[in-house]
Amino acid sequence: MPDVSILLRAYRLMCQTRAMAALYEANRAVCKYVHSTSRGHEAIQLAAAFHLQPQDYVSPYYRDESMLQGLGFTPYEQMLQLLAKRDDIFTGGREYYSHPNYRGDDKSLIIHQSSATGMQAIPTTGIAQGIRFWEKSDPARIRRGANGEAPIVLCSMGDASVTEGEVSEAMQFAVLKQLPVIYLVQDNNWGISVSAGEARAMNAFEYVAGFKGMNRIQVDGSDFEASYNVMKEVCAFVRQERKPVLVHAETPLLGHHTSGVRKDFYRSQVDMDKHQLNDPIPKLRNRLIASGVSDGELDQIEKEAEAIVAIDFKRAIAAAEPDPATVSDHVFVPAGITEERGERSPANAEKVLMVDAALYAIRELMEDNPDMILYGQDVGKRLGGVFREAATLAEQFGEHRVFNTAIQEAYIVGSTIGLNAVGIKPVVEVQFADYIYPGFNQLVTEISKSCYLTMGKFPISMVLRVPIGAYGGGGPYHSGSVETTLLSVKGIKVVYPSNAADMKGLMKAAFHDGNPVVMLEHKGLYWSKVPGTEEAKMTEPSRDYIIPLGKAAIAVPADQQSIDNGETCLVITYGMGVYWAKAAVKKIPGRVEVIDLRTLYPLDEALIFERVRAHGKCLVLTEEQQYNSFAEALAGRIAYHCFTSLDAPVEVMGALNLPAVPMNTGLEKAMLPNAEKLEERLRKLLGE
Repeated sequence: MPDVSILLRAYRLMCQTRAMAALYEANRAVCKYVHSTSRGHEAIQLAAAFHLQPQDYVSPYYRDESMLQGLGFTPYEQMLQLLAKRDDIFTGGREYYSHPNYRGDDKSLIIHQSSATGMQAIPTTGIAQGIRFWEKSDPARIRRGANGEAPIVLCSMGDASVTEGEVSEAMQFAVLKQLPVIYLVQDNNWGISVSAGEARAMNAFEYVAGFKGMNRIQVDGSDFEASYNVMKEVCAFVRQERKPVLVHAETPLLGHHTSGVRKDFYRSQVDMDKHQLNDPIPKLRNRLIASGVSDGELDQIEKEAEAIVAIDFKRAIAAAEPDPATVSDHVFVPAGITEERGERSPANAEKVLMVDAALYAIRELMEDNPDMILYGQDVGKRLGGVFREAATLAEQFGEHRVFNTAIQEAYIVGSTIGLNAVGIKPVVEVQFADYIYPGFNQLVTEISKSCYLTMGKFPISMVLRVPIGAYGGGGPYHSGSVETTLLSVKGIKVVYPSNAADMKGLMKAAFHDGNPVVMLEHKGLYWSKVPGTEEAKMTEPSRDYIIPLGKAAIAVPADQQSIDNGETCLVITYGMGVYWAKAAVKKIPGRVEVIDLRTLYPLDEALIFERVRAHGKCLVLTEEQQYNSFAEALAGRIAYHCFTSLDAPVEVMGALNLPAVPMNTGLEKAMLPNAEKLEERLRKLLGE
């Protein structure tokens, strides 16, 4: 049984959270930002927090304010986030209340926490995946307690989150790999206005019975003593046995869903009265009185808690607001590579295919970086990627560093966040661009925002490889282009090499960049099998060759005399477009310059604008469907910045505005740009 001192500590913190909730409610005009409180959930949250140690990892969810206090965060620190103040230690005023992140030696590590329901399950399971990796390969890399205690990972969720598919992906991986993670599900039977009976066929405890290898236990989450004992048992089990556990804690919901969605909007008085009967605070008070603690002592604790909260609230209100000048800080960490170096075309080196250049770059990176791993669908030992882009890597580096995953794009993408938290640098692969969308939620909601919303504490260093593009009847689900979709996301970088040398140099730069980088790799250029793409095969650069992201290249120069005479135009393109342009300009020698963007974000605007001004006429060429595309956005930017230098409107050429690339090769050809279509457009632009 827990010592009375532990019960008193829990009671003191419960009184603080109750006083905080009351103060927020009484000062709604001041507490103007949407927030949730932990009223009703205090017991299980504190019980969990009391068993976490500094070497552990925890992902609280947005109702876990009591858990944060149990970890050692003060009401003042929490209130600074509530009021979005400058000195909010978590996000500097950028995030909602109870959305923490923390990196320090005195408390459990907390990665970026978003509001998206259940989305923390995958990144947090990724932490456990990373711990398991180090346990098998280099145990010295693991954070341990003062007495050598192993770390555990706790993922806290509300019951409504368990119906999310991404929670299932996380649990599937956890049981498959037997990871040291606890899924704490706090079940108050409400998901905003949706009752448990409306939303689910079973509770979380019943649901995970189907996950072979998942240990599970239920507890009355309103009873601190019972919760404390269960969490003590579970944490000790996971710390020792290194196996996953789900804890299903039933709790009342005593506060509003959030300050913006108030309980009286949708709940009956009967329901609210029923929940009130399980208030954890009176339950714990009665337990303390039964243990010999006097009413007077408990009353004094309540008064002291109210006083602390009132003082901290006054201080938080008076605290400084964020400086608007800092609003753009921390989108990215500074790029690791800022200049091109190494030999692009070493003497006596052989020419290599683009797919092999990628393979060799990954191989060299893995040789030099033992903290690098590669995983995705079919990249493992048996196949080495459906394009053989990872061939032999598992044999060389072992299946703990190069391995297959299930068809779980969300897990593949989102787990990289957790791996970063334990010092692992992942390169992952989505098999085709058309299938990036299941992973897009993690890319947008978690990865892209992590650096910005944690004030630079948790940048995500990862490379996401995406085979892309159409050629030769690949059909509607294996031929798509997705760059515009990706470029609509802020906080990621997008790279699109068109030849073997750039592939190797950009892959190295992407790995060392320190930020999330998506590598778009055109399938039609991998093997140079498409007629006219032979030049994608190039001399393999030296081992130390690297190209900074955001630097375009002139793929085909125009004749300077023709430029001076105003007889030229510029084509700006990337990927397969480079080869359509090269073929087209052979029919118009000296009069067309071609820029290969190489990186779509960051974009080399300096070179683009300089060359547009030199030529006065410009066409942006893309394989994507043209309407509302990145290419059209770029054309608009060029028109704005280079207006006085233009002799004609900026033109755009892309695929027809169809929902998919058709299977039939004749229909595919009709949809996509090609050299012949481009030549015709260029001759018109040049006035021929």
